[in-house]
Order: sequence, then structure tokens, then C-alpha cells
Amino acid sequence: MSELHDIDRRVAVLEQIAADTRQALIDIRAELRGLREDMNRRFEATEARQWSNFRWLLGIMLGGYAGLFALIAHGLHWF
Repeated sequence: MSELHDIDRRVAVLEQIAADTRQALIDIRAELRGLREDMNRRFEATEARQWSNFRWLLGIMLGGYAGLFALIAHGLHWF
């Protein structure tokens, strides 16, 4: 009879471990979902800033090249 009681106690411990593990997995999944949403939001914001910086830099470069061309053309008396 003692062995039967011992097995029941062990099974109860294993069931408790399984329940705790299940709850831990649910918590981990919820946290990962939150992290994924936060990362997506940050990537979208970073992408928008990168495009804005790219356009600004492109405009400065093209304006600089046009100004340099005008300066050289004026120095060489092309106009």
C-alpha cells in the first residue's frame, strides 16, 4: 500500500510540474508577442527616418554637384 501512495504522490508532483511549465510557456509566448510587436513598431519608425535622411542627403549632394558645376562653368567662362 505504501508503494501505491508513493506513486500517487510522484504523479501529483509531475502533474504540478506540467501545470507550472504550461503556465510558464503561456507567459513566455505572451512576452514574445509583445517584444515582436515592439520590434516591428521600432523597425517601421527607423525605416521612415532612414528614407527621410536619404532624401535629405540626396538633395544636398545634387545641390552641391550643381553648385560645383556652376562654379566651374563660371570660372571657365562657359556662361
